[in-house]
Amino acid sequence: MDECQSAIPAHDGDLHVVAAAHHIVKALGTTKNLSDDLRKILIDLDAHLSLITSNIDSKGGKGFVEVEERLKRVERKIVIWESDRIMIWDSGPKEASDYLEAVDEVQTLIDSLRGLSMNENQKQKELLHRASSLLQMAMSRLEEELIHMLVKHKQQSEPTYIPSPSSQRNVVYNESVVSLDNESVKEALSKNSCTDECGEYIVDLVPEHVIPDIKSIAKVMFASDYGQEFCEAFIGVRKEALEQHFDILENGKLSIEDLLKMEWCSLSTEMNKWTWSMKIIVGVYLMSEKRLCDQVLGKFGSVNSFCFLEIAKTTILCLLNFGEAIAMGPQEPEKLLRLLDMYETLADLVIDIDALFSEDGGSFVRLEFHKLLEGLADSVKAAFNAFGVAVSSNGSLYPFPGGGVHPLSKYVMNYISMFPEYCSTLNLLLEDQHSDVASLVSEPQCGPTASLSTSCPMACHLRSITSSLESNLHKKSKLHKDEALQHIFLMNNLHYMVQKVKGSELRPFFGDEWIRKHNAKFQQHEMNYERVTWSSVVLLLKDDNPGSSSLSKSAFKEKCKGFSVAFEEVYKNQTSWCIPDPQLREDLRISTSLKVVHAYRTFLGRNPAHVDDKCIKHTVEDVEKLLLDLFEGSPRSLRNSRRMMKT
Repeated sequence: MDECQSAIPAHDGDLHVVAAAHHIVKALGTTKNLSDDLRKILIDLDAHLSLITSNIDSKGGKGFVEVEERLKRVERKIVIWESDRIMIWDSGPKEASDYLEAVDEVQTLIDSLRGLSMNENQKQKELLHRASSLLQMAMSRLEEELIHMLVKHKQQSEPTYIPSPSSQRNVVYNESVVSLDNESVKEALSKNSCTDECGEYIVDLVPEHVIPDIKSIAKVMFASDYGQEFCEAFIGVRKEALEQHFDILENGKLSIEDLLKMEWCSLSTEMNKWTWSMKIIVGVYLMSEKRLCDQVLGKFGSVNSFCFLEIAKTTILCLLNFGEAIAMGPQEPEKLLRLLDMYETLADLVIDIDALFSEDGGSFVRLEFHKLLEGLADSVKAAFNAFGVAVSSNGSLYPFPGGGVHPLSKYVMNYISMFPEYCSTLNLLLEDQHSDVASLVSEPQCGPTASLSTSCPMACHLRSITSSLESNLHKKSKLHKDEALQHIFLMNNLHYMVQKVKGSELRPFFGDEWIRKHNAKFQQHEMNYERVTWSSVVLLLKDDNPGSSSLSKSAFKEKCKGFSVAFEEVYKNQTSWCIPDPQLREDLRISTSLKVVHAYRTFLGRNPAHVDDKCIKHTVEDVEKLLLDLFEGSPRSLRNSRRMMKT
């Protein structure tokens, strides 16, 4: 026999005790400022005492009169809201509290009725059926209230603190691009500004004051064995909200086939958006979603982690699928910086992912995340190696006009100037290739006396790449038929490399010894240019008879003519040559002027008797001014020279 059945009093004295207890419980129930738990205990006790009385009465033929009356009272409180579509929680806290108390009482009556032996009592069965139907009605209403509450109070748009993806590092080497501006390249290469701004940032996805209301609905629904219905409603709304935030981030759901067909510019944009989205989704929304689940469902054990997983898995797997498609695709050199961004993003989020999906149910997310991290590591290494191969194997069919800084030099030096930002990551990923590369780099910085910066894996790989670039530039210089232009070309490009190293964060990784050596290299090409170009010209002014005081007029005239022809040939050719760096251009002009003008002035000074307009075509001042036209990159003839235009 059950508890209520065995507790039925057998004597009139006991009946009076039950009646008195029932009266006291009712009186206590009217007391204000009772806690929810104490009020629930009194309601349960009241229901049990009513059932004891009803059971006694049923034996006396009175039936479950009081139970039915109580059921009717709570029925009115619940059913009245079915005809009024105003939401209960929108009506005020008292209405919500009264409704929950009514639901609690229905559940108490059901529990008590089920606790009694039926004994073929039709009235008891009828009351139990009515109470169960009423509870189901109430649960449906609470589910509607929950959905309304979550939708009404969910965050509607992207938080204002989230930065948008900024610059696009889409610099791709193109042989046809000959006028890349350094500043524009640096700007184009600048790192996504949200890298350090989008870390873990937990926000209120639902306002704090709404949480107790959601919890109160959860408590009642789980107590009434409607926990599954609560979870389905909660998951449905929160999952939709997360997917809306994901859509705001504009991360398209692209297949592997779509990605493989994409132009690099579009693919780069998608990779950039993915990196940004992964940071925001995991670092902001999933962390915030987990806190919301903990707040609402923290007391319900594994239900908490189950609901979070169901809310999060579609979005996180969509992001992981994109990353996997990128890792599986071909790893061209231009992808390197984007792949590094993706890898570092995942590496920064590993701890968060392991914590968010720590339960067994989320293990598949953890495994996919770690698998992608390894895949991106392999992709970075493959792209880095492809970059080195591309630098060494880049070929040209034609000489670069004017002997200026080749686009390959600009591309390589601007590209590698971004690598110091990824120093720790590249050192980690390139460690297994370090010894092989270090043995190929001749600079002493990779030796036993090297500093930490110059001897790290990334530093040795950087110098290996610039060594390949130098070798390639030497090949490209041979495309110029003029030996002097070969030296101008190498001087320009080596000087550019040195300046890029000296003026950036590359300097610690190359070291001062590398800079000294390469300064000497471009200066040697400068001297070689002067030797090849001007030695033969100046030689025309050499005195064939050192012992004589002056030349004959005919000999003087012949030497002047030979000098003028040679000088004008150099002028015609080398005004079209280009030295982009103003200081380098000025230094070479001064050096050339000191050599040529000095020789010409000395020559004329030794033969003052023959100096007249009929014998000499160019004065010393003319030569000085004409030399200023060299290396401007725009062809000139003596007719449109600065001297001729002024005269």
